[in-house]
Amino acid sequence: MNVQVLRQGLTAGLIAAGLVAGCAGKYETQPLDLKFAHPAGQAVEAGSAKIVVVPFEDRRMNKGRVGTRTHLWGGETYFKTSREQPAEVFAKVFTDRLKSRAWGDRAWNARQVPAGTTTDADIVISGQVLEFSAQAKSRMFSTVLTTTSRLALQAKNLSDGSVTSRTVDGSRSRTVFWFSEDDVQALLADTMMDGIERFISDTAIVQKALRPAH
Repeated sequence: MNVQVLRQGLTAGLIAAGLVAGCAGKYETQPLDLKFAHPAGQAVEAGSAKIVVVPFEDRRMNKGRVGTRTHLWGGETYFKTSREQPAEVFAKVFTDRLKSRAWGDRAWNARQVPAGTTTDADIVISGQVLEFSAQAKSRMFSTVLTTTSRLALQAKNLSDGSVTSRTVDGSRSRTVFWFSEDDVQALLADTMMDGIERFISDTAIVQKALRPAH
């Protein structure tokens, strides 16, 4: 086969692939399934403080979606969580993180409870999801992924009524050749965990009460 013809065919194939990767959307909705892996706690006695996590609030302006994919030739695809709403996901992931390994690199006695049922607890943690979104912008031969999160957390110590509050932010970006919702899901999950990890690193448990670490 003529080398020039081969090169032309290869170029045409790459262009076609780029067009397919960034083709126009139909204003559809793409569900995202967020998955998390939590590290196991080390083999030491679990923390003695009893922690309860009450339902988180969704304070985002647009609660119906968690982002948008803008296609190369126009049109958009909207992202949403596949099952629970973002506030529910945050509360569950946060609780699981405390139970697996948190302050002092150990597991803690943490559980989720309905609002108003915080008896037999040392610390009550509530949260507000202020921002949680993923943006995907298709370009020729690539798609730029950007994720952001902003979470306000408040811990009330029932022993003395004191409160520790933190607002934690997270953001990540990545460029991919082939767009896949798996990449968006993974990046969004990592961004969520970044905020939770920052809250843990900024706080400490002292005599069954949550305090600022610095």
